Amino acid sequence: MPFGPKSIDSHQFPCYPMRTQVDEFCVGKWLSEGPGSGAKQQAVEMCGVALFLSTFVNKVDKKGRISVPATFRAALSSQSFQGIIAFPSFVLPCVEGCGVDRMEQLSAGADNLDAFSAQQDDLSALIFADAHQLAFDSEGRVMLPEALISHARLGESAAFVGKGRTFQLWNPEAFKVAQDEARKRAMAQRPTLKLSPEGEGR
Repeated sequence: MPFGPKSIDSHQFPCYPMRTQVDEFCVGKWLSEGPGSGAKQQAVEMCGVALFLSTFVNKVDKKGRISVPATFRAALSSQSFQGIIAFPSFVLPCVEGCGVDRMEQLSAGADNLDAFSAQQDDLSALIFADAHQLAFDSEGRVMLPEALISHARLGESAAFVGKGRTFQLWNPEAFKVAQDEARKRAMAQRPTLKLSPEGEGR
C-alpha cells in the first residue's frame, strides 16, 4: 500500500503540509507491512526520535472520542505507554499532547528546580496535575475528557497540529487564526533556527 493521504485515517489540513521523505518511508513501511511484520522496529530505528509532523483534522464524536492520526500513532509505537499524554496549554487555547517519554523529560527538568520552590510547584500544578493519560482503543482513538474539550473549545472536530517532538489539539477555526498570526510575526521578525549537530538530542 503506497504511503499517502489515502493510507491514513485522517485528511491533511492544507495550511501545514510538511512531511519528510524519511518519515514517509518509515511510517509507510510500517502501515503497509503491518505491526507483526518486523517493519515496526525497523521504522523506529530508522526514524529515531518521535516526531509529529503535519496537521490533520478529525471528527470528535458525541462521547468525546477522536481518532489519532496514523502517523502520530506510528511515532509513538515504541513508547512504554500506548497512547498520548494531554494537558491544557497554559498560554494558548489548545491542548498540548506528547508521548510519555516527553513527560518523563519534563519531570526530569522539574527535578532540576529547587525542591518545594514556587517555580516547581507552579510547573507541577500547570502541567502534571492536569495531565491525562489517554490510551488508544482498538481503532486508534482516544477519549478526550470534558476538561480538555472545554479548554480548547472543541466542537465536532479537532485539528492535530504537529510541533516536532510534541503536538497540539486545536479548534480548527481557532487554529487558522493562530497560524495566520504566527505567520505574520515570523515574517516581521524573521527568526532564525540554530541546528544541533547531527545525532545530538537523540
